[in-house]
Amino acid sequence: MTQKLSVFDEAWPLERPFAISRGVKTEAHVVVAEIQADQAKGRGECVPYARYDETVHGVIEQISKQSDLIETGVDNYKLAQQMPAGAARNALDAALWDLRAKITGQRVWDLLEIPEPLPCVTATTIGLASTEKMAARAQELCSTPLIKVKLDSEEVVPRMEAIRAGAPTSRLIVDPNESWSIDELALFAPELKHLGVEMIEQPVSAKNDSALLSFESPIPICADEACHTISDLAKLAGKYHMVNIKLDKTGGLTEALALSLAAKKNGLHVMVGCMVATSLAMAPGTLLGHFCEFLDLDGPLLLAKDRGKGLVFENGYIHPPSSSLWG
Repeated sequence: MTQKLSVFDEAWPLERPFAISRGVKTEAHVVVAEIQADQAKGRGECVPYARYDETVHGVIEQISKQSDLIETGVDNYKLAQQMPAGAARNALDAALWDLRAKITGQRVWDLLEIPEPLPCVTATTIGLASTEKMAARAQELCSTPLIKVKLDSEEVVPRMEAIRAGAPTSRLIVDPNESWSIDELALFAPELKHLGVEMIEQPVSAKNDSALLSFESPIPICADEACHTISDLAKLAGKYHMVNIKLDKTGGLTEALALSLAAKKNGLHVMVGCMVATSLAMAPGTLLGHFCEFLDLDGPLLLAKDRGKGLVFENGYIHPPSSSLWG
């Protein structure tokens, strides 16, 4: 059976500008890989990320170079040996799993022999804005079970006090995206603990996180930019309590599943995160719900419009994908 690869990019406007400490997005620019085999077609979506020196053009080129390999009928495990981790491999890994599911008539979780995914609580994200706007957004989300808050180093405690007042019963986690110094972390962490914040995601730069070795945090600290694949786990010891697994970092579900199991064996809790993208990009990540303490797959909720037959989000829960979407 001959497999034919195609790849293209898409731009999806956001419902409102979305800001983090590094800048503001107004659209999600994604790359889609499709693999056709007779009447079956597998799809995968990724998000090139400038923080990791990725561009849309570069990722499309990287995927296109695998055309001959795809035509040979390569499987996901050999693909992982042939390509580096990153967004390009993620799109192909997802497309291969989707294609195999379509050909066999099985769901991907059955092919992987893991539990069938169930509806799970997903974080709903409040982007960086003025204290007043973030408080207003928190009031809109007051019935949401889990809120993730994007922060920089300005007005950290006032912003979080306002958000806690606006959403008094929601669980809270925060993400400064590497924007704090270790001294700022030491200053903010006790206050955030008092406000009920349950986790701080990558507070300091991944390139300069050695100071975490001597820091006793009152709140668990999660590695995001500091952890991409299993090979990164050893350097996290003594610094982090949790890892944020994103398929665009691991290079797909295949490595993400292995990383989640390895992280647990290393005494680390697991979070499953995402970039801003459509439901097609989120779908493989829903299979990891059984393996994580926090699920953060709300990317499609930031879009003005999602892909057709997208994931169902309901009362703070994300439902598994239909077979018509993926897997």
